Amino acid sequence: MTVLVTGAAGFIGFHTSLALLARGETVVGIDNVNDYYDVSLKRARLARLGEHGGFSCHEIDIADREAVFALFAAHPDIRGIVHLAAQAGVRYSLINPYAYTHSNVEGHLVLLEAARKLEGLKHFVYASSSSVYGTNTKLPFSIDDRVDTPISIYAATKKSMEMISHAYSHLYGLPLTGLRFFTVYGPWGRPDMAAFLFARKILAGEAIPVFNQGDMRRDFTYIDDIVAGVIGCLDHPPADGGPKARVYNIGNNRSERLMDYIAEIEKALGRKATIDFQPMQPGDVKETYADIAATTRDFGFVPRTPIGEGVPRFVDWYCDHYGVKR
Repeated sequence: MTVLVTGAAGFIGFHTSLALLARGETVVGIDNVNDYYDVSLKRARLARLGEHGGFSCHEIDIADREAVFALFAAHPDIRGIVHLAAQAGVRYSLINPYAYTHSNVEGHLVLLEAARKLEGLKHFVYASSSSVYGTNTKLPFSIDDRVDTPISIYAATKKSMEMISHAYSHLYGLPLTGLRFFTVYGPWGRPDMAAFLFARKILAGEAIPVFNQGDMRRDFTYIDDIVAGVIGCLDHPPADGGPKARVYNIGNNRSERLMDYIAEIEKALGRKATIDFQPMQPGDVKETYADIAATTRDFGFVPRTPIGEGVPRFVDWYCDHYGVKR
């Protein structure tokens, strides 16, 4: 089967593409390889993917209608779409909000327009985010909760993607599933995420910023579990006669103290962190926690990696990739 993966040079897109290639799928990648973070890391991921004969990558912007439509016309055999390309990051959305509407809203719309013309499309899976839960205080976060109180531009664009998807599903019968990811970490991760930031600063002897005076909890989810969820979802499109537009949580089903997460990084590095406690940041939330009952029921999703296993794997990769001696 030919699967289109957007954001193939990104963290989750890279790992998802590897897993699809490992099971014999042909992967057509899209990524504009922008400079939101270290381009050399994205290039290294693409180089690793390029070692597989079934992979190709097209460096285009998903909001570029002409380029996307031409790519779809050249690959009428696409049967699955895993749309992971996005402008990520809650805090950056306060600095450059236009990047979020461009990539997350306009780009998603362009892909939906192209996808509805594919005759053999079986399933279109796209990345949403736990950020859509906004000011919700009921825990764990359930897909049945209202999500109309976003507190960041990033979250608002992800909710917009879900709403637009529902409309396209209703209008054109597209099989669309949104996955609300919860704080993903692991090898080849994003430099703007906590594990990467903390490891780099601890190794450099710099203080790490910890918001809300450390009183934060997150449903940290290891990348291998995320990928298992993405592919499990891709393999289970909406059933005939049921709703064509769905959303699910993909999380570890555990809410961990941020300070415990930092302690695992310290232990794996063999070094203590200097903590710079700071107030809560605009657009941030105090706690996330995924209810995954529906995800487990409908496509067998079971997270298997606690932070005590996942964090050392990330640190091992980080030290190996950057030549760090511990």
